[in-house]
Amino acid sequence: MSHVTDKQLLNRLRRANGHLSTIVGMIESNRDGLEIAQQMQAVIRALESAKAVLIRDHIDHHLEAVVGPLPAETREKLAKLGDLAKLL
Repeated sequence: MSHVTDKQLLNRLRRANGHLSTIVGMIESNRDGLEIAQQMQAVIRALESAKAVLIRDHIDHHLEAVVGPLPAETREKLAKLGDLAKLL
């Protein structure tokens, strides 16, 4: 799978972009610093989420390129490791 066409990744990046545009408008409108900081946190979360999707896809893609197609059981175990990686 190409990272460029990954709809989940693109959606997350678009969400981050929308939040960032909101922040620029908030600053231009002299909005409250707390509100701006909350929107900044939303951008950070959206980017971290997009990064996690990209990394998991990258690992899956390149692992299969090296070892070949993975059985369902192995895929499930890798998914659990990916979930664990979200906590790092």
